[in-house]
Amino acid sequence: MSLLSNISRRSLMVWRRNKDVFFTTWKTNFLPPFFEPILYLVAMGLGFGILIGKVEYEGLFVEYAMFLAPGLVAISSMYSAFFECTYGSYVRMHYQKTFDAIIATPLSIEDVIAGEMLWGATKSFLNSTIVLGVVVIAGLAWFPGMLFVPFIGFLSGLMFASIAMIFTALVPNIDSFNYPFFLLITPMFLFSGTFFPLNVLPEWGQWMAEILPLTHSTRLIRDLSYNLFSWVDVISLLYIVLLTAITFVTAIALMRKRLIK
Repeated sequence: MSLLSNISRRSLMVWRRNKDVFFTTWKTNFLPPFFEPILYLVAMGLGFGILIGKVEYEGLFVEYAMFLAPGLVAISSMYSAFFECTYGSYVRMHYQKTFDAIIATPLSIEDVIAGEMLWGATKSFLNSTIVLGVVVIAGLAWFPGMLFVPFIGFLSGLMFASIAMIFTALVPNIDSFNYPFFLLITPMFLFSGTFFPLNVLPEWGQWMAEILPLTHSTRLIRDLSYNLFSWVDVISLLYIVLLTAITFVTAIALMRKRLIK
């Protein structure tokens, strides 16, 4: 608890610093998340969609493009936060010495780390909302459930930002990020119900998928996009909140140890 008590409003200054840098190059930051889902929807939604036809999900039969669209929102949320709080945070910490400069001010180490993770969640919110906009324009999400999707994007982003910051505290060098991306992010990208329903997997595969954080984010976003909500979604929401709390505190503890060292 002492770690959390050292977090103050000053952490928002770190968030603001990253936000200002982000918006100085807004064109390069906004265009990729806008066009990438369009490419996915055209290539996979129309390409695979013709071969697959309709997909059954929770008793609904939807076109493959409509099944895929919420998965793209969830993937955007994951990648945005994870990239930002691995490569982005590592560069600011190790190469640019930004953390050292900020800690020399009245901000605490905990303020810096909390601000970084908060910015990772915000970037996840922005990118997933952009992707959601494309999905809505394409008519692949339904009102009013889609209005709650950005909030799940932010919460999921905070979860992935916290997980990412743990790896940032542990890796010996920037090249070592290849391991968490290959061993964690890629399996989640493929096996979290983003591209196909989990019920097509064998039973053991479905249980394994339930362990993955992206599975719960994808489920919530897809169910909200379809105006579906059940006790399973409550469990997924509790999973995200609990994992976020655990990884947030762990990330601060490990990053504090690394920065003091």
